[in-house]
Amino acid sequence: MKIAMIGHKRIPSREGGVEIVVEELATRLVKDNYEVDVYNRKGNNVADKNIKTKKLKKYKGVNIITIPTINKKGIDALLYSFLATVRAIFCKYDCIHYHAEGSCGMLWIPHLFRIRTVVTIHGLDWQRSKWGGFATKYIKFGERVAAKYADEIIVLSKGVQNYFKETYNRDTHFIPNGVNKPVEKEPKIIKEKYNLDKDNYILFLARIVPEKGLDYLIDAYKKINSDKKLIIVGGASHTNGYYEEIKEKVKEDEKIIMTGFIQGEELHELYSNCYLYCLPSDVEGMPISLMEAMSYGRNCLVSNIEENTQVTGKFATTFEKSNVEDLKQKLENCLNAKNRFNEKEISDYILGKYDWDKIVKETEILYKKG
Repeated sequence: MKIAMIGHKRIPSREGGVEIVVEELATRLVKDNYEVDVYNRKGNNVADKNIKTKKLKKYKGVNIITIPTINKKGIDALLYSFLATVRAIFCKYDCIHYHAEGSCGMLWIPHLFRIRTVVTIHGLDWQRSKWGGFATKYIKFGERVAAKYADEIIVLSKGVQNYFKETYNRDTHFIPNGVNKPVEKEPKIIKEKYNLDKDNYILFLARIVPEKGLDYLIDAYKKINSDKKLIIVGGASHTNGYYEEIKEKVKEDEKIIMTGFIQGEELHELYSNCYLYCLPSDVEGMPISLMEAMSYGRNCLVSNIEENTQVTGKFATTFEKSNVEDLKQKLENCLNAKNRFNEKEISDYILGKYDWDKIVKETEILYKKG
């Protein structure tokens, strides 16, 4: 079969969960003898301005097609999905796979041409505080188009599945994300750059956007007495104002380190050696960074939203969403060796439950269903 992927920013990239999912799906589909075209957005990696997007034509067997767009919040996704869709309808695909609600605004076009479409809803994106005005309205429009016209819809949480049933009376398929086996590393790069050793820091790793709840974590951390550092890893995403606010908030505290966007060996080292991973989100889709941290056997402290607890099961400590005092108490418990979970049990649980190869097979069934 010949498949197109539309809706991410670009691969290869760790700019967000959507990009990781598209790469994992596309490269595995190629191994299963699918022909896969991935429609990248032209431009630089917004998570790290130092990473330049190469003009790739091929990546691990995947065909890369680069679509021009405008790097302007609310406009880039619309223009990109329109141009990608128009190009795609002339390429004789067996199925076009749209990712994220915003890109689905153009799904009605292949529907008119009777081209099969599958959608992955990575989260209810209109809930994210970085959007507003026209962008939020367009994302909701994309959601409605997907609910009405997509041949199949994949969701990443039971909550979103219930939402589509209650709001649109639309049945969906719950197919979660997967996680790869960890690459364990000794603290070498992070020792040289940040003076970090095994178990002497708390790790926050996500985009620096308001819905990730980083300001709650900083406030809670400043209220406790601990010699463990707080390492904040991630770049801004259309929220440079918030990013600057966070920088201002932590600049006087030597124990809080902001690294910016990180990937590769340094990322493996950070996962491998943190004492605690914390994700205090108000809104999530299906947090891949949390799944990755658990694959390394890391103890995790997360907000009690369904999208987090669905991933962690019983193998994490939770606090009441947005509650700084509860976060402070749970953080102290975790750092005082209370609420600690066995590292091997954490890793075995997450790797056993979220297997990419199984997930790709389930997705392939939807491609062929028509």
